[in-house]
Amino acid sequence: MSFPDRQLADAAHMRPTLKPLRPEFSSGPCPKRPGWTAEGVASKAWLGRSHRAAGPKAQLKEAIDRMAAVLGVPDDYKVGIVPASDTGAFEMAMWSMLGARPVDMLVWESFGAGWASDAVKQLKLDDCRVLEAAYGALPDLGDVRAEADVCFTWNGTTSGARVPNAEWIPANRTGLTFCDATSAAFAQDLDWAKLDVTTFSWQKAMGGEGAHGVLILSPRAVERLESYVPERPLPKIFRLTKGGKLIDGIFSGATINTPSMLAVADCIDALDWIEGLGGLPATIARAEANFEALETWVDRTDWVANLVETPTARSNTSVCLKIVDPGVSALEDAAQKAFTKAMVKLIEAEGAGFDINGYRDAPAGLRIWCGATVDTADIQALTPWLDWAFAQTKASL
Repeated sequence: MSFPDRQLADAAHMRPTLKPLRPEFSSGPCPKRPGWTAEGVASKAWLGRSHRAAGPKAQLKEAIDRMAAVLGVPDDYKVGIVPASDTGAFEMAMWSMLGARPVDMLVWESFGAGWASDAVKQLKLDDCRVLEAAYGALPDLGDVRAEADVCFTWNGTTSGARVPNAEWIPANRTGLTFCDATSAAFAQDLDWAKLDVTTFSWQKAMGGEGAHGVLILSPRAVERLESYVPERPLPKIFRLTKGGKLIDGIFSGATINTPSMLAVADCIDALDWIEGLGGLPATIARAEANFEALETWVDRTDWVANLVETPTARSNTSVCLKIVDPGVSALEDAAQKAFTKAMVKLIEAEGAGFDINGYRDAPAGLRIWCGATVDTADIQALTPWLDWAFAQTKASL
């Protein structure tokens, strides 16, 4: 047996003893905040009450105002709570506003691919370009047309690649920017001056519940809504205007459809925690610390690498890893996915880490959420289990 093989065989038997205190690392729904309890959330919830009543409506408005304040959203922007999570918010914006001018769809992961497919196949936009890159890379952002509307994910949840900044967006653009920021909000700095339509959901960096989306509109986006009527039918839950004017109630707590007041209370609970930490700088710092802990392990480990080769494009939330061990990377894609699935199964059976397999459409690998609700000590406790599970699975080949 060669020396590397002997090391691998030894590692396969070195089962770690320390486990993460909170072994949840899902990229959505993401881990709850430290100290979260269902009882604490329930105590804040208007359960059994109409969302149109004064108290519940005020709480919806409170959630809107506090999200805007923490994120630093400009005062002249509109923030609303809408149905169907981030997907609903982004689709609502696309169906309501696209078609007024040319469109550039940026694709480097599955959700961006979904938006592009809808633009081309469902909306059937006349002048629509799809600028695409493989998982782990970004398209040439310099190719985006200033006169076109551009749709993109700030942080690719399923690829681990993010835009490093918004400098590629011209300040004098005539098109609108549509930004899916669901894995970026509360973990990365968003350049609001460059964003016209921004969406996210509570279930990501806030650690909240799913099913509700947040839609943020710049004055330019509002002007588009009030001046452009697309030649297509819009279902009720997609309608943002009435009589040519923005439905202001959506942005003041009068939601389009009935929200879960338990989910709203959970959002309030998350905001209480975020504000207690010190707001957005603190949540960004926590995500950065988690990412750095994981990246430190990646840098010293020879069997794994970040899927994203360009350091400035690496996500600090949905971190995607690929196995670069020659014996595994030489396998066919299906066999590589079976390998990582076996690794993940071993770790889950030990209760040391949950939901860390790569996204189903992404290349074979691991995906580990490093957002602010995760504790750095738990990332550090997870990595020996990754080494152990890799060695165990490799030894069984």
